[in-house]
Amino acid sequence: MEKVTIHTLQAMKQRGEPITALTAYDYPTALLMDQAGIDLILIGDSLGMVVHGFETTLPVTMEMMILHCQAVRRGVKRALLVGDMPFMSYQLSLEEAKRNAARFLAEGGVDAVKLEGGEHMAPTIRALVEIGIAVQGHIGLTPQSISALGGFKVQGKTLEAARRLIADARALEEAGVFSIVLESVPARLAALITRLVSVPTIGIGAGAGCDGQVLVTHDLLGLFDRFTPKFAKKYADLAAVMRSAFQSYVADVHARAFPTEEHTFSISDEVWAAIEQEFGGFSA
Repeated sequence: MEKVTIHTLQAMKQRGEPITALTAYDYPTALLMDQAGIDLILIGDSLGMVVHGFETTLPVTMEMMILHCQAVRRGVKRALLVGDMPFMSYQLSLEEAKRNAARFLAEGGVDAVKLEGGEHMAPTIRALVEIGIAVQGHIGLTPQSISALGGFKVQGKTLEAARRLIADARALEEAGVFSIVLESVPARLAALITRLVSVPTIGIGAGAGCDGQVLVTHDLLGLFDRFTPKFAKKYADLAAVMRSAFQSYVADVHARAFPTEEHTFSISDEVWAAIEQEFGGFSA
């Protein structure tokens, strides 16, 4: 099982081989993904919404991200691991961006970091790359800027907005990113950007013309039904399966149908007789 690196992804783009990516936030999920052959696993700040129940990704902290990165790292041997830098962990200064990105690698065990933003983030990306930290860019719909964007809306639909996204992608490429996430971008525009840049593009709601695809795993598994984006394909309905299992458990316990003898442990008659003699007569 050969380890996926940023060079692996670059070679896949050159060969026209699609790149697979998913989010993971815990050890068992990451282990199964790695066994399934996922190329890139993103510990996304989406965990704020799908794991911790926040309304947005903005409350996610460095400590939360590091903890989840550590859990995912223990389950992964092959996939490239990317840690999502949370809101305000890289925007305030280059020094803080460097310090926090380094923590992702040193403490979280990831291979690279991802940060949101276009041309204005190029200096930060360049500073991280210069000290040996691999960076994935993210343009289009950037959830950390949801207030400024006015909601979860498709980006790049006007000529001016499309030009800006193309300029953003080129600026990130020049700054040294190893790949770019394109989120909620019209399919034709995403395909054009993919052709214009030399680094792999990973689409989420950006059509089949990208070099790879990523989804939030809870959307794919049908585990998060508070909000499901149009671009998310549900490959399973685990929420219904889990809810049914929980209801069956409740019913069995109420009916004293669980646990049964097969789920319990025994004690020898000799030992039990001594216990009864010492503590008084009773039966269990």
